[in-house]
Amino acid sequence: MNLIQRALVALLASVALTGGALAQSPEAAVIRKNLAERVPQMAKIDEISKTPMAGLWEVRIGSDILYTDSQGNFLIQGALIDTKARRNLTEERVDKLMAVAFDALPLKDAFTIVRGNGKRKMALFQDPNCPYCKRFERDLQQVNNVTIHMFLYPILGPDSTTKSRNIWCAKDKGKTWADWMVRDQPPAEASACDSGALARNVEFGRKYRITGTPTMIFEDGTRCPAPSPPRRSRNT
Repeated sequence: MNLIQRALVALLASVALTGGALAQSPEAAVIRKNLAERVPQMAKIDEISKTPMAGLWEVRIGSDILYTDSQGNFLIQGALIDTKARRNLTEERVDKLMAVAFDALPLKDAFTIVRGNGKRKMALFQDPNCPYCKRFERDLQQVNNVTIHMFLYPILGPDSTTKSRNIWCAKDKGKTWADWMVRDQPPAEASACDSGALARNVEFGRKYRITGTPTMIFEDGTRCPAPSPPRRSRNT
């Protein structure tokens, strides 16, 4: 099973953003007050809520998760693992926080590729100079019945911006993209066009903390970040 197929299988379940803030509870008020006084960087806490672990509270700042006791006397940074259920609760929480509503995606700043009946939908943020994107794109060619909204996301340097502009301004964006990513045919210098979408994509990615490519976003809002590069032996 290839990379994209594994990702599709792993992300079949729908995920919805949830709240659960207990900012008005007495314990949360104490935590907020004490942390703000003792750690100035924590003056703006977005949410404080109980965790399944007795006596442990979650402190959320943006999509960053920390843990503390009911008095805010201690701070813990790291993953909270439910050993009984074998679940990484911190990872699950961050995944929910980082979900992107599919209908909030600026599709006008993407080009669309449809294969087969296009029933399955996803958005992809990719940099044309990302080697993992190229490997991923080759796997993606094997997936049928899918609609892909491709967001060019040039974050790896000036040449990424140049290649992205040439792809975006090409007459056939999808073919030009595939020629480069799958067949190693560099995009030709394109005529001038409005390439403001590239800057808007980067700004959108910063807002939603898309820090690596490829990043997939599915219809239910879940996203699958860039794969980790393979580890190399010291002998290679």
